[in-house]
Amino acid sequence: MANLIEIQTFTDSRGSLSVLEKNIPFDIRRVFYIYNVDDSVRGGHRHHKTIQAVICIAGSCIISNDNGVEKNSFILNSPNKCLFLQPEDYHTMHNFTPDAILLVLASEHFDPKDYIYEPYK
Repeated sequence: MANLIEIQTFTDSRGSLSVLEKNIPFDIRRVFYIYNVDDSVRGGHRHHKTIQAVICIAGSCIISNDNGVEKNSFILNSPNKCLFLQPEDYHTMHNFTPDAILLVLASEHFDPKDYIYEPYK
């Protein structure tokens, strides 16, 4: 099931520094980011293998998740929040603010055969 963690952040008069170190439970093989999203819904899939760590580094969005047993929604509205999505997590990303930038770290290289587009019943 998807889980949300708080990223270790150091703040002083110069600003904030958030660190992802030793808390990513996979080797990062792909990095991408989503931005300039209109009122569209993104995602709409789960995976056979890929684990993802998702951080909204600017603005905010909502990620709705269904693993076939539980349904949850997560508001990502701070760059010190990281949502881990497991392969079985069917997820959609929506309600992006105009300034939203959603950073995704993935455990696998892109493979169209890894995607499952059918939601759970």
